Amino acid sequence: MTEKQEIKRRAELERLDAMKQFEREYASHGVICGIDEAGRGPLAGPVVAAAVILPLDHDFLYLNDSKKVTEKRREVLFDEIREYAIGYGIGMASPEEIDEINILQADYLAMKRALAQLPVMPDVLLNDAVIIPGVTGEQVSIIKGDAKSVSIAAASILAKVTRDRIMVSYDDMYPEYGFAKHKGYGTKQHSDAIRAYGPCPIHRKSFLKNFRE
Repeated sequence: MTEKQEIKRRAELERLDAMKQFEREYASHGVICGIDEAGRGPLAGPVVAAAVILPLDHDFLYLNDSKKVTEKRREVLFDEIREYAIGYGIGMASPEEIDEINILQADYLAMKRALAQLPVMPDVLLNDAVIIPGVTGEQVSIIKGDAKSVSIAAASILAKVTRDRIMVSYDDMYPEYGFAKHKGYGTKQHSDAIRAYGPCPIHRKSFLKNFRE
């Protein structure tokens, strides 16, 4: 390793150490779990949540808010998190459920489903800017938590990669909408496709109520 590479590595380790502040603060409270979601804003597809319990003795280099990480790096981190995590769970809520109970409640539902997949029940939940109703135990709501907590950042990576892969698979079923490119968000390409072909089965009907040609 060159001196320049070593300096870069040290800087990255310092950044990661700063992102463990909440994990250190609540370490004495028991098992800590980070929770985050992906897909709250798109016009189509599910909302996906992930819950992750990380070991604090492993450094996930370049772990960050999934929106700040390249797609290639997200894929690498996705595999690394699943390999080294003490436990993780992934849950989702369908477009139909989003339409029925609204996106906020669907978020909570996906998070509860993710928690139900964990091998152990956590004592402390570090959440990205929410408090999940109906969940027992200590919850800590952290604004922009996916950039401040390694546990929440790991959850954001798992949720984002999982949802992106789902949307790519939908592109094979509904190629005219371009889901592999925009992942269901309201881009011009997507809006033009909705105008041309109308909504497909994975569109969130409640999100299209105010859609204008």
